[in-house]
Amino acid sequence: METLQTTLKNGYAIVTLDRGRANAMNAQMVTELRQIIKEYSEDTKVGGVILNGKENFFSAGLDVIELYNYDSEEIKAFWESFFGMIYEMAAFRKPLVAAITGHSPAGGCVLAVCCDYRVMAEGKYQIGLNEVPVGILINESISSLYAMWLGERRAYQFLMEGKLLNVQEAAEYGLVDEVVAPEKVLETAEAKMQQYLQFGKDVWQTSKLLLRYEVLDRIKRQEEAKLEATLNQWWNPATRQVLEQMIARLTKK
Repeated sequence: METLQTTLKNGYAIVTLDRGRANAMNAQMVTELRQIIKEYSEDTKVGGVILNGKENFFSAGLDVIELYNYDSEEIKAFWESFFGMIYEMAAFRKPLVAAITGHSPAGGCVLAVCCDYRVMAEGKYQIGLNEVPVGILINESISSLYAMWLGERRAYQFLMEGKLLNVQEAAEYGLVDEVVAPEKVLETAEAKMQQYLQFGKDVWQTSKLLLRYEVLDRIKRQEEAKLEATLNQWWNPATRQVLEQMIARLTKK
């Protein structure tokens, strides 16, 4: 794995995102996340997974600088894989805990809402889904997971505004479950994982999938239509212009 670091502990694994300064996701990272989730879903020695970030960043979301230059086949393959990753992470039977070590907008937030529990670092960090202002289409695969934690009404409002929440707002609205000092994030996530692992495995895992049944159904619904709509929006000239402006800002930093 080139974009992930894995550590096996007593009964669980820590998967640390490790791509550049901000863990921006490209095709390779998405592929590797899918591979590791599949591997650990089948590994009887791994009872759960903690998804960990690095200092100041959990994940800055999609690497729009790289994705912008993908050709039509590459971007189609990317979005197919990205939507597949969302379903596979959301449907992961075992406990999945997010150790959110810093900023987690857009795709970073998508990773977080797939998890069962989210611990976030104190600080001037932001988390949320800001795709609409960027010109990236929000579909049921993402909105249903977001609404599972925030509620339908608030998720609708925040999605349509492209609102990024600060740490205190994220805790207040239920997007994250605990806020702790940065140096305590992983430790707190491990404590939660250990708590989950004390429960009966079969009952816990079956209950998780039952509670997520409707959300998982919505994620799988009309996959081809979702992909087509996303691709159409991606190549829309207005979207391309917004992405160009974003890339110009990012490359100046």
